[in-house]
Amino acid sequence: MLHALTREVSRAIADCQLTHLERESIDLDRTRAEHRAYVRTLKGLGVRVIELPEEPELPDSVFVEDTVIVVGGVAVVLRPGALSRRAETPGVARALAVHLEVRHLDGEGTVDGGDVLRFGTTLFVGLSTRSDPAGIAALGRAVAPLGFAVRGVALGGCLHLKSAVTVIGEVGGVGESTLLVNDDWVDPAVFAASAIVKIDPAEPYAANALRVGESLVYPRAFPATAERLRAHGFELALIEVSELAKAEGAVTCCSVLFESPRRQASGAATPVR
Repeated sequence: MLHALTREVSRAIADCQLTHLERESIDLDRTRAEHRAYVRTLKGLGVRVIELPEEPELPDSVFVEDTVIVVGGVAVVLRPGALSRRAETPGVARALAVHLEVRHLDGEGTVDGGDVLRFGTTLFVGLSTRSDPAGIAALGRAVAPLGFAVRGVALGGCLHLKSAVTVIGEVGGVGESTLLVNDDWVDPAVFAASAIVKIDPAEPYAANALRVGESLVYPRAFPATAERLRAHGFELALIEVSELAKAEGAVTCCSVLFESPRRQASGAATPVR
């Protein structure tokens, strides 16, 4: 069964890290309403959601994707590039340890999960302001025993690699080899995909989509790209994420998806709602 780890929006989200956007006022109530709708959407698609409580002192903690990746049944805890975000990882690691083996990166390098795109047995990692060569090398050491290779990818104009490209699944039985891409921010030839859907040029932030089963969780803010996706046969679960986007968030950022959790041997179960 597919699981998703999420965390409630911090009351301090207005103090979030920003790299490519000008700071705007963020309405906490609206942001939390968007996040609740996101969780409901995942549940409606058959996902078992593990909802972690708010971290009041950690503004970016709703964006759990940046703290960890799950590959080969193992949760690899990362070292976020923003110093203010490193306190987010212990709580996520504890929650996932109920279900998965947990490993940590060695060294002092940094990697954000938003920079990590799994494509087959390769983890492409964006060389961004948050993920550096030392961190990418450490990730390579962590996942090599699990049968995964790691490759750095140049990008520009965006925060994370998954701002520029996401895996959206199959078209015509091709398999997990179709990408949604902003080719102004990353060169799609790097990935050797079987199929590519390019975003509408008027919607530069439209390349972030979350594949859940046969559906794509996707922002309402990008109707032109949504029509392109529908024309390629994709089913969309549209949601509003305009407040989360002010914090440089997107639909992949707010969850960590994983399958086949193991049962907790003893003690109370992680809250699942």
